[in-house]
Amino acid sequence: MKKKLITWSNATTVALALLMIVLFISPQAKALMIEGLMKVGFFKPSVENTEPKKTTNGEVNLAPSLLLKRSDGKSFDIKDQKGKVLFINFWATWCPPCIAEMPSINEMYSRYKNNPKVMIMEVDVDNDFSRSVPFMKKNKYQMPVYNTESELPEGFLSGAIPTTVIIDKTGTVVARHEGGADYTDKGFYKYLDGLIGK
Repeated sequence: MKKKLITWSNATTVALALLMIVLFISPQAKALMIEGLMKVGFFKPSVENTEPKKTTNGEVNLAPSLLLKRSDGKSFDIKDQKGKVLFINFWATWCPPCIAEMPSINEMYSRYKNNPKVMIMEVDVDNDFSRSVPFMKKNKYQMPVYNTESELPEGFLSGAIPTTVIIDKTGTVVARHEGGADYTDKGFYKYLDGLIGK
């Protein structure tokens, strides 16, 4: 009796091995998988309320100075943006979770882009407009890209990307989320609308 070379078990094993190889070598494939998990409810942003984050000694955590520059050359300091809710996302073009969450951030940007009380900022941690701007254009994302012109404040970015920092209208850091997230989550929109309405 001849033994079958191709069995269901062998085919499944080969398919899984190929999938693992593709996920290992392709950031886009990994991002696509993460984005799919986001859409089914994984990776929700970690925001519970609109209360300001406190420092270890119990003081309100006011946003420090951070100079940002847009690809069109416009520069500003985030501490001068009181009266606006700031959504600052630190990302890179080579980061799969960053790529995965980008469609949700773009959708959120479309929702709030005409609201003068909100600023959504995509900060390229590589400070390389020559890569980040073409990435945005290729994917038809509307958000402007920013680079840093000063040192990142302590506590904003601990080395993990993507990292999102949210600052309320008083200039207080109210949330910080490490890792990819689906920012089109209804709970997150409710949270952000609560910050805007205060």
